[in-house]
Amino acid sequence: MSFDKAGIELVEAKGGKDLYMKGIFIQGDVKNQNQRVYPLTEINHAVQQINERIQKGETVMGELDHPEELSINLDRVSHLIEEMTMVGRDGHGSLKIIPTPTGLIVRTLLESGAKLGVSSRGSGNVGNDGSVSEFEIITVDIVAQPSAPDAYPRTIYESLFNMRGGQTMYNLAADATHDKVAQRYLAKDVAKFIKDLKI
Repeated sequence: MSFDKAGIELVEAKGGKDLYMKGIFIQGDVKNQNQRVYPLTEINHAVQQINERIQKGETVMGELDHPEELSINLDRVSHLIEEMTMVGRDGHGSLKIIPTPTGLIVRTLLESGAKLGVSSRGSGNVGNDGSVSEFEIITVDIVAQPSAPDAYPRTIYESLFNMRGGQTMYNLAADATHDKVAQRYLAKDVAKFIKDLKI
């Protein structure tokens, strides 16, 4: 296994490198940069709706940057939303960077070491206290500065998950971000993982 300057795993997949961003897409019960708070019940419902769209075969496309309108601009599409799930109070997801002009910009930025985030785009009502109700996610866009404080998904190539222990290593790395105990074991497990790959 080798790594580029951005720390992204350089592993071949399907004759190339399928690039994904995986992690927090939206946060619940936290005031974001727009002074809005998405209650957990609203996020649960919105995540369920977007998953139903995906399961029905709908292509959920996202854009580079965050337009004001709710409609998708096909000339700005950079990625496809593949799944969203609830993890605690947050909506986590996976998006695939595709080789459109804007997708290539995203890929170049990530592989050059840029830290990119994501921001949900949707409809809903905002109360006087900033609480959002009747929220529906239209898509999730890639942005330089997300409104949710932790919406900076990790960048990873798909084939890492197909390698022995790859999914386990990814999960451990995600846990280590917020868990001091997991951090103690990460270095040891990474060393073992790399050693096993050489067998």
